[in-house]
Amino acid sequence: MLRAFKPKQPLALICQALIAALSIASAGGFAQAATYPAKPVKLVVGFAAGGPTDVVARAFADHASRALGQTFIVDNKPGATNHTMIPGLYSGRVKFDAVTSFKPLCTVATSPTVLVVGPGLPVKSLADYMARARKEPGRTTAGTAGVGSSGHFATEMFARANHLQLNHVPYKGAAPVVTDLMGGQLDSSFATLGSVLPQIRSGKLTALAVASPKRSALLPEVPTFAESGGGQYAADAWYGVLAPAGLPAPIAQQLERVVRDFASSAATVEKLRGLGLEADATCGSAFASQVEREVATYTQIARALDLKAD
Repeated sequence: MLRAFKPKQPLALICQALIAALSIASAGGFAQAATYPAKPVKLVVGFAAGGPTDVVARAFADHASRALGQTFIVDNKPGATNHTMIPGLYSGRVKFDAVTSFKPLCTVATSPTVLVVGPGLPVKSLADYMARARKEPGRTTAGTAGVGSSGHFATEMFARANHLQLNHVPYKGAAPVVTDLMGGQLDSSFATLGSVLPQIRSGKLTALAVASPKRSALLPEVPTFAESGGGQYAADAWYGVLAPAGLPAPIAQQLERVVRDFASSAATVEKLRGLGLEADATCGSAFASQVEREVATYTQIARALDLKAD
């Protein structure tokens, strides 16, 4: 364990950046699939303009506008929380259910969590990292973007799975984590790949393992946690499209096709890789099951740590 511890008719494009939120809201009631969308569609992005979620949203909006012959408008509403973490962090304080209020359509992209260390921690492998943490319980620091952040959950999941005691150091955002890692004030971080990829490629940070079922095409030389003795640990961040629970099946199928086409295009693959993301279209029941599993897992962890968002 760690030492420290609305729409009535919206479509929702949610980024789980482990997880977190794009939301597509239609301008009116749902039309028949043959005429949908009859009006411009608003993509409400739960983050400020310019970040990875916003970039993905705008790329998708452009593609969907051309594919469906109707304008998709991006509307930035900063302040979102990772979607599948909402029940655990805001229990009883939100007016929707993260599972039953939505109909998951497809993921758009994924970004693996990667364990990185800075020059202040002289280890070269995951085995070395775990051995050091076991030798000196609670001493190895692991920085995250804050209490209850996706990185915090990812760190706790790894520590629990491997019976380790790490020293969680919460920051106010990902940027200062990277700064202190490079400066040697912080030992490690379970970070989304996009937030540390430039520093890994420049040699300023060392990637020990990626938390995915298979190696990342962006870091093919870095092993997975499973390959390195870290167990079947995975903490992919996803960006995906969700709709309200009552979305008619023909419209859901129509939107799934648009997402699949977007994720499979060469232009999308190239753009996403530049952000440290990999195109991925997991759709329908498979995506719905993934959302349910994550909600259950993160809620359990939040309760165990007594985490509550302010």
